[in-house]
Amino acid sequence: MCYNNHKLESGGCILKIIVILVYICLLWEHSFAMQNNAEIEKLSKSLNLYGGEKAIIQWRRVFSSPRHLKRYKLDRLDPQTRARLEDYLIKHAADSDKPIVPGL
Repeated sequence: MCYNNHKLESGGCILKIIVILVYICLLWEHSFAMQNNAEIEKLSKSLNLYGGEKAIIQWRRVFSSPRHLKRYKLDRLDPQTRARLEDYLIKHAADSDKPIVPGL
């Protein structure tokens, strides 16, 4: 174990503890990212926006134009949520590596 007469072994136990803590942090971060992606995916569906409907450059135009933001009701979102939604839609655009198209 990690104890030798109630003292930590030199380096071995501390290294094990550090590895376990790093592993826990990575799992927590992955879980948090999955939760955020689920929220953005739900928001995207509620706005009837699917990444595969447009190419990457088209999504960039939508998010850079006040007229398009208003048309798609994106002007109501706070800037942070809007940026996350833009990243999500671009990641799943028609010409991306992982396009998302409704009905598939």
